[in-house]
Amino acid sequence: MKALKGASALLPGASDYAQLPRTWKNDLMAGITVGIVALPLALAFGVSSGAGAASGLITAIIAGIVAAVFGGSNIQVSGPTGAMVVVLAPVLANYGLSSLAVVTLMAGLVVLVAGVLKLGRAVSYIPWPVIEGFTLGIAVIIFLQQIPAAFGTAPGPSTNAAVSAIQALSTASLASMFWPVVLVLIVAAIMLGAPKIHPQLPGSIIGIIVATLVAQLAGLDVTRIGALPSALPAPSLPSVDFAMVAALAGPAVTIAALAAIESLLSARVAASISDTGPYDADRELVGQGLASLASGFFGGMPATGAIARTAVNLRAGARTRASAVVHSLVLLAVVYFATGPVSQIPLAALSGVLMVTAFRMVSLNTLRSVLGSTRADTTVFIITAIITVSFDLIQAVAIGIVAAAFFALRSLVNSSGVHREEIPGPAQDGDEQIAVFRLDGALFFGVADRVLERAGAIRNVQVVIIRMSQLQILDATGAKVIADLVTALERRGITVLIKGIQDRHLQLVRRVGVLESLRHHKHLFGELDAAVDHARSHVRRNRETQQP
Repeated sequence: MKALKGASALLPGASDYAQLPRTWKNDLMAGITVGIVALPLALAFGVSSGAGAASGLITAIIAGIVAAVFGGSNIQVSGPTGAMVVVLAPVLANYGLSSLAVVTLMAGLVVLVAGVLKLGRAVSYIPWPVIEGFTLGIAVIIFLQQIPAAFGTAPGPSTNAAVSAIQALSTASLASMFWPVVLVLIVAAIMLGAPKIHPQLPGSIIGIIVATLVAQLAGLDVTRIGALPSALPAPSLPSVDFAMVAALAGPAVTIAALAAIESLLSARVAASISDTGPYDADRELVGQGLASLASGFFGGMPATGAIARTAVNLRAGARTRASAVVHSLVLLAVVYFATGPVSQIPLAALSGVLMVTAFRMVSLNTLRSVLGSTRADTTVFIITAIITVSFDLIQAVAIGIVAAAFFALRSLVNSSGVHREEIPGPAQDGDEQIAVFRLDGALFFGVADRVLERAGAIRNVQVVIIRMSQLQILDATGAKVIADLVTALERRGITVLIKGIQDRHLQLVRRVGVLESLRHHKHLFGELDAAVDHARSHVRRNRETQQP
């Protein structure tokens, strides 16, 4: 029964559209607005990935509808994204266009399984500097990927975006690059200027229309999008063989990880800046997995939640997931009624759209915040960004998380330790024979040696009181250190008293043998005063026995 209830939580329900009777007008207008914004992006991402403009458009339509219906966010808009292009382009370059459907279906299946297994909350463990470094790296790669089309030349043979861009520029000529650069500048100028005239002006669409008209009227010899299908293709299963599946297993997992991370981050940001209700991370993965599966059957690309389009959807007044459905229907109308004009769009114009999009992905305020934070966070941010651009996106996230964990662990180590304290209250004769040590912060494998070294250097005392009431974190290694320390001191004839073991640590210290290492079970105290009194009586007894 519990399993059925958990499964039903991952499926659509009437509650998804409870507000629709009151919000349908806002959702309709928001969907139309996002559809207009999404059109050039879908075309551009399709071309940039190597899958083609038609594939990008199909992805925005099919995946957009499926993710809207089955996803866990009320206002998320899904489709092809820049981050996905970054990982998909080298896959298609290495394995050919025939690998597109296979890798899309495999990645969709992995994301779907992750949702069913309820792994959605894992994204919350990714530190903020890693996310921002990852975003900056993606933005740089997207910009670099547009340089060949923007300068009217072919991409370089390298799979690294920076190297490929340099190779492409080395083959460009002034004559071939002049008009493509002019078209890029036209689009960029309109996209950057349109919001200053009115926030709702779709600068990307206006820029593409103007650039296309200039190319048409001037009869420019520039590369165009080319023929697009005038209807959606019929769904089909790709031809699959074991060798291809084995070869694409690694790329599919990488794409799936990226799709999950980007979608969940986008949904989390959208939920934090809107009042349209929380998002369900596990259901979002199920929705995105199904979206990529559906997209693969129709010849599309892997899909993810798109933060830029989701933000536009939110600003346009969207309240329910119906707006994302409308966005896909607007793009579907383009396929059936406007493929002719769309096919004449110059690729340089799409490059202009993506260059501005990449520029907008990086917030100067965010950069200042990250670089003005701690040295550790700044280091993690820079490392993640450099590895993203130089090597691999998923490796960048993994290394960024490891680096963040290292700095967090170092900070925890620095805030932890063992400190000798004065005995509270007026001093009494014999107090110099008593040492009080307070364990602070965390006692775990990272600080174990330091504790042993500090406490093990005790000399000229008869009694040691170990205060554990301030100890916040204790692992098995830390508990074993305490047991070893007590044993070593007792072996030297020093009586050890332990004060203030917290209830949550009691079971662990029993299992590891801390209590067994004490000379007497009465050497465990709840209050410091009682422990000090016992220590003083112990010192007095020792003195009495030593007197002739």
